[in-house]
Amino acid sequence: MRIDEKFAKNAALKEKILMFGEGNFLRAFIGRILKNCNERSGFGGSMVALQGVEKGMAAAINAQNGLYTLVERGYEKGSPVTKETVVDCLSRCIDPYKDYDAFLATAADENIRVVVSNTTEFGICYDEKEPARRPHRNYPAKLCDWLFERYTKSGGGRGVLVLPCELIDRNAEKLTECVLRYAKEWDLGGEFLDWLQRECRFCNTLVDRVVSGYPAAEAAEMEKKFGYTDPLIDVCEPFLLWVIDSETPIDDYLPVSSCGLDIVVTTDFDSYRTRKVRILNGSHTSSVLAGHLCGFETVDELVSDKVFHRFLERELKEEIIPSFEGKDLLKYAGEVFERFRNPFVHHRLTSIALNSVSKFRARVLVSIEDCIGKGIFPSRLIFSLAALIVFYEKEMGGAVHDEAVYTERFRTYFSEQDACGRGEMLRKILSDEVLWGKDLTGIAGLCEYVERADARIAEAGMYKAVEEAAEGIL
Repeated sequence: MRIDEKFAKNAALKEKILMFGEGNFLRAFIGRILKNCNERSGFGGSMVALQGVEKGMAAAINAQNGLYTLVERGYEKGSPVTKETVVDCLSRCIDPYKDYDAFLATAADENIRVVVSNTTEFGICYDEKEPARRPHRNYPAKLCDWLFERYTKSGGGRGVLVLPCELIDRNAEKLTECVLRYAKEWDLGGEFLDWLQRECRFCNTLVDRVVSGYPAAEAAEMEKKFGYTDPLIDVCEPFLLWVIDSETPIDDYLPVSSCGLDIVVTTDFDSYRTRKVRILNGSHTSSVLAGHLCGFETVDELVSDKVFHRFLERELKEEIIPSFEGKDLLKYAGEVFERFRNPFVHHRLTSIALNSVSKFRARVLVSIEDCIGKGIFPSRLIFSLAALIVFYEKEMGGAVHDEAVYTERFRTYFSEQDACGRGEMLRKILSDEVLWGKDLTGIAGLCEYVERADARIAEAGMYKAVEEAAEGIL
């Protein structure tokens, strides 16, 4: 039996959210939020999804009437929890590569007042090659086209709330820039530009939920338990946080204040972002490369190891948290640790390791600099820099996946090692402003510690070096 043969879609729901993207994250994140809004406040809304890439999931979603099973499992307050929910508020998924007109037709529906998106961190960009003629492929171009259609069909009437979920800083501001640029490039007119800025709200957001997606290894067992088949099972952690940067409530668009989830509408957006980037993302980036070289595969394996647990614990309490001011930092760090040890998510270290140079700059280097400015020497954070260099050296052509401009520079430095010596090579890497945005040899004690850590890794192996770094004896 299929899921759509066992359950019926709620035909009373009206499409109220346009979702750019149909992947695992949005279905686990917005799907849960909308389900709660419907159940707790009588919102009566469904979401219509737009397939994000040419080979997407529209056909699979529509084949089972938009129904799918959301499995939330992990730890809450120290206890294991599992919650299984049939999400019935995804109305359909449109493939714009096959039916662009169907996508544009949704603009005429004034029940749709919220636009959300998750098009990866590379999705919010301006493509100068994007033509003025339809169909558009670039996300901001498609959004601009849709908004112009909305403006035209409504006679300059009801605008929308745009909530991008892409994991980039100031995501709504960057999206707005792209949309306005297309509008000007395509000569859509000053009145449309005025309408965009007067009637439409673009809010920066921060999303936080680990979604592992389809559980291939467990799917058959799950389906036996459910009593139906579902090729769209979506697995995620119980934790969910959505921070929305807005001076005014958004409940007129989406009743988030009464949905029973951790959704924060605030003017103090930056503090939440800094907390997440430094504590959660910074902990990831500063540990997973060394962890991979020690043979660990997932985050839960890593934090279950006593050495890495100690390393992360002391790094957080003695270096990351003291580096900045914020709300409930120790509490949040405790939640992060609980989430890290979730054995059901299977968050692979190699996934986190993608684009490590830019991640290190954004997530770790800022904490190093702020620690130094406060008279704290962040030896464990600096150790992670040494581990990054060794990772790029040993895993080039393997687990290393980064922008070519960075990998080529590393390759050049590694090839020069025999001629200039290991120490000089390390100093060249650390002084490279293309890699780090600045010359890191100017940070007091950093270069010397990286050299010492590098030598110890070579002599004793990565695991022993991490152990000594954790205890502060390296």
